[in-house]
Amino acid sequence: MMMKFRVEGMTCGGCARGVTNAIRAIDPEAEVAVDLAAKSVAVRSNASADRIRSAIDEAGYRAVVSD
Repeated sequence: MMMKFRVEGMTCGGCARGVTNAIRAIDPEAEVAVDLAAKSVAVRSNASADRIRSAIDEAGYRAVVSD
């Protein structure tokens, strides 16, 4: 399933890697596309949106599901 999240606090390449690693920790097969300028992440994963959002939050960012 494809999901998109707005991620507050993500400002650099290191942040993008941290968010990507957090998502892949719960789903190693996830496809993750980070857009730093838009502060968003698109994810194709079998994990639920709530689980992905929680993983991003636990990594130190604030994620909100977006359209």
